Amino acid sequence: MNNAGNNLNEMTREERDNIMVEEAFRHLLDTYLQSRHRKKVELITKAFNFARQAHKGVRRLSGEPYIMHPIAVAQIACGEIGLGSTSICAALLHDVVEDTDYTVEDIENIFGPKIAQIVDGLTKISGGIFGEKASAQAESFKKLLLTMSDDIRVILIKMSDRLHNMRTLGSQRPNKQYKIAGETLYIYAPLANRLGLYKIKEELEDLSFSYEHPEEYHQIKNKLEDTREHLNKIFEDFVAPIAKQLDNEGVIYEIKQRIKSPYSIWRKMQTKHIPFEEVYDILAVRIIFKPKSEETEIDECFHIFNMASRIYKTHPERLRDWLHHPKANGYQALHTTLMSKIGRWIEVQIRSERMNEIAEQGFAAHWKYKDGGKTSEDSENELNKWLQTIKEILDDPQPNALDFLDTIKLNLYSNEIFVVTPKGDFKTMPAGCSVLDFAFSIHSILGTHCIGAKVNHVLVPISHTLKSGDQVEVLTGKEPNISAEWLNFITTAKARGKIMASLRKEKREYQRKGEQMLIEFLRQNDREASSLNIEKLTEGHQKSNREELFAGIGSGEIVLGDTDMDIINGKDKRDHSSWTDYLNIFKSNKKKSKKRTEADTKQVPMTVDTKKPLILNESTISHFMICECCQPIPGDAVLGYFDTNNRITIHKRQCPVAAKLKATGGNHILSAEWDTHHKLFFPATIQVRGIDHVGVLHQMTDVMSKQLNMNIRHLEISTDNGLFTANIQMEVHDVDDVKKICRDLKQIEEVQKAVRIK
Repeated sequence: MNNAGNNLNEMTREERDNIMVEEAFRHLLDTYLQSRHRKKVELITKAFNFARQAHKGVRRLSGEPYIMHPIAVAQIACGEIGLGSTSICAALLHDVVEDTDYTVEDIENIFGPKIAQIVDGLTKISGGIFGEKASAQAESFKKLLLTMSDDIRVILIKMSDRLHNMRTLGSQRPNKQYKIAGETLYIYAPLANRLGLYKIKEELEDLSFSYEHPEEYHQIKNKLEDTREHLNKIFEDFVAPIAKQLDNEGVIYEIKQRIKSPYSIWRKMQTKHIPFEEVYDILAVRIIFKPKSEETEIDECFHIFNMASRIYKTHPERLRDWLHHPKANGYQALHTTLMSKIGRWIEVQIRSERMNEIAEQGFAAHWKYKDGGKTSEDSENELNKWLQTIKEILDDPQPNALDFLDTIKLNLYSNEIFVVTPKGDFKTMPAGCSVLDFAFSIHSILGTHCIGAKVNHVLVPISHTLKSGDQVEVLTGKEPNISAEWLNFITTAKARGKIMASLRKEKREYQRKGEQMLIEFLRQNDREASSLNIEKLTEGHQKSNREELFAGIGSGEIVLGDTDMDIINGKDKRDHSSWTDYLNIFKSNKKKSKKRTEADTKQVPMTVDTKKPLILNESTISHFMICECCQPIPGDAVLGYFDTNNRITIHKRQCPVAAKLKATGGNHILSAEWDTHHKLFFPATIQVRGIDHVGVLHQMTDVMSKQLNMNIRHLEISTDNGLFTANIQMEVHDVDDVKKICRDLKQIEEVQKAVRIK
């Protein structure tokens, strides 16, 4: 043993690397040989040797040879998703075109057109559809989707690539970590869910969470570990009588416990404003059985449900039948919620071995069952419908990267309902969809001409929200009547894409009309339509560019007149400052807050090192804009974003706006850290709920103003059936102040809950 260790130490770094690479590749081959795929070892070995030579001498930031990354991606694609030789070769070669001098044509000549097509789809590109200022991430993602619509393996390999990048993200700088983690949460985790890759989706979410909010992640992980023994006891007591009954019936089965992931727990804590201890659905039970035949597996699921429901009471509103109507990603199971003997609701998922494999591996697992019957055909049809929708979105290029990604993200819905056509056909739609969404899902012309519908034979408006089982007959008018207001109540990507395309066409017509009107107006007033004059009017009307100005004039929003001549002549005295552009920072001055003036809030040019965190303290805070959308305060996990004018805004890391910025402009993300010393005041809003009682408001204000010496800026309170809800905005130094306020407020007998909501 010692000799072996000494020999290893005596090896050169290159020799140790070669052993590591050979072992990783051998593990990949072993995994492949144990699979159901045809054994094309020679082709895979050829791809490995080619990629190894192409990446020779290159190392990752972690220090390991670069070839270890393609091997790891191929290992995930094969071992965790179940893909075959073509995908393994493409995974091994996926970075060759991007990082070396080899071209897609070279790959095609050596490995054939199919592997080359997949590699091309996986290769990042620059410039292109969105123009120079566009997000390279959105452009790359668009190309990925274009190729995916021809071969689903492209996105499955991309998922493998993203998962390995997330597993090895620790070697990157913090701002790079935020960019990659944010992009993963915003696009790739929902996409994994849409493809039925639940295990990968969950791991992507948890890894992103661990980098964006490391403290919260570890706190939840530790609490889960502390409660594991208690959860195991609940699980064992709950499943014991079910297992006994299954044994008596001769069912071959496995019962597993499913613990909610840290990210899912945190999301619930955030949305419900509750502590970890009040998340009651952490534990779920999964019954996986071996059916007597595929024809009887649905009946057997219901038979097991009947056995369990004779032991425990069922929740009347929580039976989910994904058996007869699988989710759009192919997921099948029967979900029910049962009341345990200790008075706790526990979800039970019942599925066959085949259903479980599809749930674990998503659409990749369908190929195994392709010859197996109707279920696999239905799932494949659902996939083809989804890919067709993606093609339709891509046929209408979005000029704005954020709009494009938002449109795609809308199509990655996870909660689904079933809507029935007048002929009795079932259509899968996202939960919360409107009549208008349904109309567009049938046909674009039906959507643009929609004026209402009959839902279950009752007349409803186009904004009506559909429920599962609704039968819908769309009513149309003779002429299209598209309005920007439609965007407020549509949820599907197809509907949004078609509406926005029509609105853009209408806007272009307004722009042409408005430009002619402006030229004529200036001519009548003896002025030229020069760039300077147009720029003055654009700024005077607070428009972002001249196209917006033209559209405003053409649509009648802006009526040209004497004021516009004053703007051109420099005589306009209007105050164009907008208080909503900036969040006022309050400084302590003898226990009174003093608002910063407009001059104080203007951006001060500042040189930053993108490799180092921004330090937010008393001397640097004036250089940044604290965003009003999420109102971060010291103690919040934050990041910075610099725009094309080098203005830097500060967001909470979990802010929805920041999530979009990370996904579409990740190279502009900066890490940021607070270093304030209780010298600045920031606004924070706390929501207090409790039992309405005479004097309770006085007690609350007494705690905040007198005991804690906090300045209340704004207070709203409402009562309903003996309960009150109060939203209180106050000035605080940091998150610790908020925690202390909430803790002290909860000492009041009538107060049931006190949480920060902004």
